[in-house]
This record gives sequence, structure tokens and C-alpha cells, in this order.
Amino acid sequence: MFETITVDVDSRGVATLTLAREDKHNALSAQMLADLTQAATDLAADDAVRVVILAAAGRTFCAGGDLGWMQEQMGMDAGTRAIEAGKLATMLGALNRLPKPLIGRLHGNAFGGGVGMAAVCDVAIGVDSLKMALTETKLGIIPATIGPYVIARMGEGRARRVFMSGRVFDAHEAVELGLLARAVPADDLDAAVEREVLPYLACAPGAVAAAKKLAQDLAERRQRRPWRCLLQRLRRVGRRRRLPRGSARFSRSGGRHGWCEGECLLHAHLIETPQRCIWSRLQAGQKRSTTT
Repeated sequence: MFETITVDVDSRGVATLTLAREDKHNALSAQMLADLTQAATDLAADDAVRVVILAAAGRTFCAGGDLGWMQEQMGMDAGTRAIEAGKLATMLGALNRLPKPLIGRLHGNAFGGGVGMAAVCDVAIGVDSLKMALTETKLGIIPATIGPYVIARMGEGRARRVFMSGRVFDAHEAVELGLLARAVPADDLDAAVEREVLPYLACAPGAVAAAKKLAQDLAERRQRRPWRCLLQRLRRVGRRRRLPRGSARFSRSGGRHGWCEGECLLHAHLIETPQRCIWSRLQAGQKRSTTT
């Protein structure tokens, strides 16, 4: 059914969603983004599914965005680039809104978008040998699409330790930062994940879904002003006419124009779209408060 992922559901209703581009270190291609979005939609609608485990095949959990896919976008018009870039935001939003517990099983390294995928999990458990990094600034771009989820997971103070530098950090620091709930030896990973699964099987599925939605709604209302600030900052950065040093690695020809401008503008577009429902709820609440 899917080209880049697999989905297996056991007799208890525990689904394992596995990234399966191991030859590419599970880099996020357009097809993988589409597959993940569809899988999240299917799992959300399946009443037999109680819990979802997000896992990966191969040595790496997720190496981030597929550079080949990014390079292809350089030759597209602005409208097409917006559609392509929006696929990452749509996928992250679908996983984040999944009305089931989402438990991350990180058996290997996670970079860039892979960190974002860990951040949208309700709980993420990783092996104690893994490495993580937000590598976007080394490529001349910013972690915009994954940014809201990373900040929500870490908190601003902790996020600023790694959000801008692109430096690699280990599993134990990932626990300190809040990205991982625990770091365990590889042989203990499956048992640690199972310990997260079991409590949910004794809960009412509808109550679990409602509690998760409540937590997200409360957090989204508190984050209204940061979202507005983020969009404004992205639009300002997007006016740059030249790429920062280091960004030319996206182009085999070493071209110096277009990527930073397109990247930032597209992220501003794609972030705003998934938040429309949030803004509408907030505006409705403001109208009610002014009329009472």
C-alpha cells in the first residue's frame, strides 16, 4: 500500500508505523511525506487502533529532509514550491493531531526533520548511543516548519542551546532537553517502549483522545503571540536576495540565488495554513469576550 513506510497492527490494537527508506537513512522525500500523512489519517480513523509506535528500519531513525527533493524544488515556480514545502507541515500536523498516543522508538540518529518527528511524539524513547542535531543553519536555512513542535517539546530556554548552532548532541542531553523521555541501552529499547504502551491499553480510548486534544488546545491558546511573531520573522528573512554562506551545497552548480528566499517564504506559508483553525478559535474567543 505504501512505498516508503510500513504499518503493522497487532491483536491488541498497537500499530507500528515504520520508516522504510533505510538505504537513504530514512530521509524525508515527497513520497515519504505523502505516505506518512495518509498513514496518520488512516490510523486516526481506525477505531481498532489504540496506540501508535513510530519506528524506523536501518541504522538511522531519520536523517531529515531528502536533499534530492530539496534540490528539485529549486527549479520550480513559487506556487509549486509552496505545495511541495507544505507537505512537511501537513505530515507533522497529521502526526501531531493523531487522536491516539504516539510513542517514538528511536533506535538510531535523528537530524533536522527527524528531530521534528521525535518532537511530535507524545513520548519518545531512544537508545543511549544515538546522536541528534538541528542541522538547518549549517545549510543556510532555519528550522521553521519543525520549530513550533521543537519549542513546544523543549521549551524556549532549552531549545536555544541547540536551535541555532546546528551542533550534534547525544541521547543523554536529548533527555535533558526534553526531546527524549528516556535513553536506554539498545537491548532494552523494546521493553522500554512496551512500558509506555501498556498503560494506554487499560484506558478508555475516547478519554485518551479527548485528554490529548485538551492538552494541545490549551497549549495552542497560550502560544498565539509566538506564532504571530514567527510568521513575521520568516517573512522578513524571506526578503533576502542572496543565500547565506554554506547554502550553495544545495546546488551542484554552486548557485547562489533563490533557496533561502524560497525556503523562508514557503515555511511562512505552510506554517500559517495548519494554524488557521487555531486562529479562528482564538478570534472567536476574543469576539465572545468583547461581547460579554
